[in-house]
Amino acid sequence: MAGTLFISDLHLANDRPEIVQLFIKFLDQRASHASQLYILGDLVEYWLGDDDPAEGLEPAFNAMKQCADRGLQIFLMHGNRDFLMGETFARRSGCQLIQDPYIANLNGVPALLMHGDTLCTDDLRYQQLRLMLRNPAWQADFLSKPLAERTEMARALREQSKDETQLKDEAIMDVNPQAVNQAFQQHGVRLMIHGHTHRPDIHSFELDQESVQRIVLGDWYNSGSYLELAPDNSFSLKAFD
Repeated sequence: MAGTLFISDLHLANDRPEIVQLFIKFLDQRASHASQLYILGDLVEYWLGDDDPAEGLEPAFNAMKQCADRGLQIFLMHGNRDFLMGETFARRSGCQLIQDPYIANLNGVPALLMHGDTLCTDDLRYQQLRLMLRNPAWQADFLSKPLAERTEMARALREQSKDETQLKDEAIMDVNPQAVNQAFQQHGVRLMIHGHTHRPDIHSFELDQESVQRIVLGDWYNSGSYLELAPDNSFSLKAFD
C-alpha cells in the first residue's frame, strides 16, 4: 500500500470536466493503491444539499464509491463550499464525514486536520459570513427552500464572494500566524495539515521550544495536487496532471 493521501480544494464543477476526469484518474492511479484518503474540504465548487443533482459529477462520486468498496478508507471534511454535504452523500460516495478540526492518528503521530478557513482570522468579512452559513438554523431554513431558489441564492453568494475577494489584500486571505499557534497549542499536536489558502508548502518552525510542522495542500484549478504520507512517515507534496 502507498500509505495515506491528502487532497483539498478540488472545486469539482460541471463546467470544468477536465478536472473531474483528472480526479477520476487520480482515484484510479493513485488513491486505489493507498490505504486512506483524506479530502479536507471543497471537494466541489458548491453543494446545495444532498438532493443536489450535481450534474456532471456523478462519475466522480461513482469512482469514489468503487474505491471505497475495494477497501480504500475515504474521509471527507466540509470546506467553505460544500458544508451542506450530509450522510446521504457520504453513503452515495462511500466516504466517512469527519469534523473540522479533526485529530488523526497517522502512523502513531497525532495530526490536526483542518480545512483551514478558520485560521484566516484577518478576513473579518469572511468569518462573519462563515458564522452565518454554519448556523444550524440558517442551514435548516436554506434546505427547506425549493432547489431552484437555493440555486439562485448560492449563485448570488458566489458572485458577492468573488467581487469581495478581488478587493481584498492577498495577505488577509492567508492564515494568521497567531491563529496557527493557538491551534497547535489548543490541540497539543506538532503536525497540522490543511487546505483552503491554495498555497501548497511545508512549513517547519519552533513553537514552545518544540519543532512543529504545518503542511498546506494545493488546489486543483490547473492540475492535481496531493500530499502523500509514506509508510516510513515521510511527507511529500506532489502534482498530478
